[in-house]
Amino acid sequence: MKITPLEIKRQQFKKVMRGYDPVEVDTFLDMLSHELEEIVTKNKELKDKIIELETQLKDYKNMEKTLQQTLLQAQETSGKEIENSKKEATLIVQEAELKASQIVDKARLDFGRIKEEIANLKARKESILSRLKVLLTSEIDLIKALDLDDEDASRRDTSKGTGKDHIEIDEILKKL
Repeated sequence: MKITPLEIKRQQFKKVMRGYDPVEVDTFLDMLSHELEEIVTKNKELKDKIIELETQLKDYKNMEKTLQQTLLQAQETSGKEIENSKKEATLIVQEAELKASQIVDKARLDFGRIKEEIANLKARKESILSRLKVLLTSEIDLIKALDLDDEDASRRDTSKGTGKDHIEIDEILKKL
């Protein structure tokens, strides 16, 4: 049974002979009532404080849970970002290697084509030089033949000069 401070104040005792002093009992009951009232008030304040603290604790636990979820999401996101970055880096390296391989292959093909073109040009040069030598040789022979004819004619006609300078065809051919 719960006793309230008001019940203590209202409590009445029978008066008997040789009993306790009523003033002393009343004073003690008043003191006891005040003390109980203070304890009840303090208890109520403490219960209110407990409720307030439990509410705050619940809020803090919710905040902690939210922070943990946020942290986990951030970790997952950063892990995925790192993984994606690694995959992207791998793809970039593979693309670069492929492009480098294509560039090297193209360079090899170009080198082979240019080498073949140089060989063709050298062959054409040799062909042109050979034909030019043949042409020049035939022209020299023609000039010599004409010079012989002119010498024969000039011997016949000493008053006439040919007016031609002697050309060294062999020197021209050497320069080519």
